[in-house]
Amino acid sequence: MTAVNILSGGAAQGLVRGLAAAFKAQTGFEIDGEFGAVGIMADKLRNGAAADLIILTRALVTRLADEKLVASSSIADIGVVETALAVRASDAKVAARTEADLRDVLRDADAIYVPDTKASTAGMHVAKVLDQLGIAYEVAPRLKVFPNGATAMRELSTSNAKRPIGCTQATEIIATPGLALSGALPPGYDLKTMYTAGVTTRAVNPAQASTLIDLLVGADQRELRLRAGFAG
Repeated sequence: MTAVNILSGGAAQGLVRGLAAAFKAQTGFEIDGEFGAVGIMADKLRNGAAADLIILTRALVTRLADEKLVASSSIADIGVVETALAVRASDAKVAARTEADLRDVLRDADAIYVPDTKASTAGMHVAKVLDQLGIAYEVAPRLKVFPNGATAMRELSTSNAKRPIGCTQATEIIATPGLALSGALPPGYDLKTMYTAGVTTRAVNPAQASTLIDLLVGADQRELRLRAGFAG
């Protein structure tokens, strides 16, 4: 199988999958690679993992370009993703329009599903939010931490808890069957992250990687990006 290899944050997984057929029709190439916590994906590239293309936060892509691991001329922003709350599709949605709302929602949950709190964009933000709210110690026994947002959301979708909730990138929530997007975090606790693509300097298939970036950011794919949870 001829494939473009990518290292990507989990936030882009649904969008990439949605473009796989169009990409193959245009290039004859499949898309292969890994999706996970952005910090771990960046370190994989630093440690020599084979990749033609990366999709990470803008800050990380810029840093990797400074480290001569990504071609600066190839860098392109895909869109902004919000960190949001998730519930099982069968559960009532929760609203967190204020700090007090958010504190109550998290206190009421008997299980809180989140991605890696040290290496993922959303997970690190959740840890910060819990500290800001002053409830980190209180909810720690109910915190269910997984390697990435996609895994955390799959576990939430099959949770046997009575009042579980999840918090990760909106794109990962939307891409998980059995879940419902329950809204963004309130002002002062919200997070909007720009995700950015770039061709690596060790790319084996740089032309095809550039074609995939064109698809990811193209105006004709705007509706797909919006459905996947990306904003301009």
